[in-house]
Amino acid sequence: MSTLTCGFIGLGLIGGSIAKAVRRAVPDAHMIAYDVSESSLRLALQEKVIDEICPAIDASFGVCDYIFLCAPVSHNAENLLVLREYLSPHTILTDVGSVKTDIHRQIESLGLERQFIGGHPMTGSERFGYPNSQASLLENAYYILTPTDSVPEDMLNRCRDLTASLGAIPLILNYEEHDYVTAAISHLPHIIAASLVNLVRESDSREGVMKMVAAGGFKDITRIASSSPAMWQQICLTNTENISKLLRDYIKSLTDILVCLDYRAEDALYDFFDSARNYRESFISAPNGPLKAEYVFTVDIADKPGAISAIASLLALHNVSIKNIGINHNREFAEGALRIEFYDRQALETAVGVMTEHGYSLHTKK
Repeated sequence: MSTLTCGFIGLGLIGGSIAKAVRRAVPDAHMIAYDVSESSLRLALQEKVIDEICPAIDASFGVCDYIFLCAPVSHNAENLLVLREYLSPHTILTDVGSVKTDIHRQIESLGLERQFIGGHPMTGSERFGYPNSQASLLENAYYILTPTDSVPEDMLNRCRDLTASLGAIPLILNYEEHDYVTAAISHLPHIIAASLVNLVRESDSREGVMKMVAAGGFKDITRIASSSPAMWQQICLTNTENISKLLRDYIKSLTDILVCLDYRAEDALYDFFDSARNYRESFISAPNGPLKAEYVFTVDIADKPGAISAIASLLALHNVSIKNIGINHNREFAEGALRIEFYDRQALETAVGVMTEHGYSLHTKK
């Protein structure tokens, strides 16, 4: 069986994470990459994630089984024009952009429909660039595939199998449906998060009291506003129609709730929050839902040196691994001074037993 060869055009956060996941899943794969950032390429070579640096998009990519287009979407057209000269008809060509219409139209104009399968790993980070990439970014994340109508079934099956081997969950959609879905659950939320942050910035006092006490819900729903502004500018300019339609619907819903507020409509306000709560909780209970259950509790601790390390040591003695730990500076939506998250329910239950036995006051998430 021949060695799998993968080429990457662009090696940022997503490209780097896919490359690392491929390396982990297929250790003997041959990996080549081109990126405008020489430091990213050198780091990837040093980490043995890639085997070969390409100084340009050239004939080196002609031997690839897969080519991942991971550069900014605004560069796809020019990169494809260069790549077409070297592309083998047996290569599966895919991308990672969160908008699919433009790339599918470009592929059609270049006559590459028989080998293109659009890709969108539904994952990411507010940090960007290859140094922040990690293979685990793909684990249990939906990886949407948007094949053209001309792609042979065996190519699609191979691509789906590779995606699954990276720890992701492959989901096949047509590209029009993909762009509408992601406008609702990804693109519009980024606009809302950024608008909320700007609202607080413009409404805050000179002393910055709002910024100082911002916690709980505000930090949770605005975390994504820290993402790359250049990337989100391009997304808005390439999925404009879908985002605009949904934004108009959202503005109408805000206008409706404003009327409820002004008229103090008790029942309507209750229904507004209750329906949202019930629907969101259904995300967690659904198999392979977009929100995964959290295994977490908060604990009251004394404000003295060594308090946190004592808890960490206690759990380590009982072989309980901690996934995340943080201090609640503001308890707007949480009880307890220390928030501890675990990898699974068994670890949580063990930790609860150990901590309770040693006299700690816990608050488990309902």
